[in-house]
Amino acid sequence: MKRSIKKSALVVAMSFSMMISSAGCGLGSMPGIGKTTTSQSEGTTTDAATGGTTDGKFDSDSERIQKKKDTIENYINNYYYFEEDAEKQEEAYFDGIMEGLDDPYSVYYTPEEYKQLLEDDGGKYEGIGAVVSKDLETNRVYVVRPIVGGPAEKAGLLPNDIFVEIDGVEITGDMDLDSVVKKLRGADGTVTHIKIYREGESDYLYFDVTRAVVENVTVSSEMLDGSIGYIKVEQFIENTGTQFMEQVDKLQADGAKSLIIDLRDNPGGLVDVVISMCDYLVRDDMGEDKGLLLTTRDKKGNAIETWRCKDNHSVDLPMVVLVNGNSASSSEIFTGCMKDYKLATIVGTNTYGKGIVQSVIGLDDGSGIKLTIAKYFTPANNDIHKVGIAPDVEVELNDDVKNMVTIPHEQDNQLQKAIEVLSK
Repeated sequence: MKRSIKKSALVVAMSFSMMISSAGCGLGSMPGIGKTTTSQSEGTTTDAATGGTTDGKFDSDSERIQKKKDTIENYINNYYYFEEDAEKQEEAYFDGIMEGLDDPYSVYYTPEEYKQLLEDDGGKYEGIGAVVSKDLETNRVYVVRPIVGGPAEKAGLLPNDIFVEIDGVEITGDMDLDSVVKKLRGADGTVTHIKIYREGESDYLYFDVTRAVVENVTVSSEMLDGSIGYIKVEQFIENTGTQFMEQVDKLQADGAKSLIIDLRDNPGGLVDVVISMCDYLVRDDMGEDKGLLLTTRDKKGNAIETWRCKDNHSVDLPMVVLVNGNSASSSEIFTGCMKDYKLATIVGTNTYGKGIVQSVIGLDDGSGIKLTIAKYFTPANNDIHKVGIAPDVEVELNDDVKNMVTIPHEQDNQLQKAIEVLSK
């Protein structure tokens, strides 16, 4: 189990925000990423007393670490009661390497998990059909929204439901989000037993949810008030960019004089996809830096990659972008770009604040890792990590609709404020 529970009296009770892939921004291959080297950095020496090196790096080959490892293994070999599971031990070993980074976004995937991760970006998966996230203040994993028509919605799960147990396993604060998502996934037709805390209920709620093949329709649109084009973007996967551009064109052809782009509860996704969407809206020569959309920088501050407009296409309509505290990662890239270029008024509440980028790297045996490699910076060079993006017009969603899976437009006060902004 990733980020497994430590058996201690000090255990206390984590988008991505993610659906699993969504959680974060996937860049694919990056310069210098995925290459293997056996050489040691020049001038680095081992400190046998600490198990580290003189440059502060952990050294698994140090004398102290090897001695401690041998001691533990001897105790296991001589005294451990149950049969050892070599596959689980190997998985836990590599989990531990990533866990030691103390970064909830850097994770090891078994071959099965890695295959599932790649499938997610295509828009289909087997599971309960819910976007889930982790509150980094309370460490609670909760439902952002059930997928409309999916198993979770049919079973009765609602936004803001907090996971207490899944199949008898307690969901604790030191579990990473990927571990919880893994428990919710499973073969089509299998049943998962879920214990939920729901605010306002006097006792826990219990649900038996039959997993199914879930397809994410990531972009939908409609006309509001005869001339306002409304586009809802659920997340950023492989087909989202194409769907978004088609909907923008369709709404304009139908007579839209302005656009509302709704990124509320959108946990993020693929960087290349959100860049293509920004590029479609922004003029190639916009700004002092001529169409700059995004910059990623490594831990030394060096630019890894920059993205600029290149499609010779733009949209000249008044726009509003709707966001909330679950708008994360690629949603914040889009929002930051629109805000920095003053192409849209941002309405809603402060965004999540995930301004770091992960690269998904496949390993030779079919397993893989997701590794935080950079921070990203908006066109105005803003670092939004753990800060988020403040709206131009702050509007909290009314309490009486917060737990609705689908909010009627007339009851959606944030959407109504967006319409009001565009009507001025």
